[in-house]
Amino acid sequence: MRILYFTETDTVHIELSDKPVIDTMDLSETTLVDLDGDGNVVAITIEHAQESANMRTFFFEQIPALQPQLAAAD
Repeated sequence: MRILYFTETDTVHIELSDKPVIDTMDLSETTLVDLDGDGNVVAITIEHAQESANMRTFFFEQIPALQPQLAAAD
């Protein structure tokens, strides 16, 4: 995953996959979604990000996977 922020245009581009983009859909006037040939989301673009997505701050936190509990011994 790669997140790019273009200050000049106040645009955020979130790349989720490196697959080729086959189609782009408008979700709203400021949000575009790029799809691969199977209809999976490849990227999301948010224009006017400061206003439309409240992008004043950005946090990334990776949540560790839960460890499976061991079965109780009988």
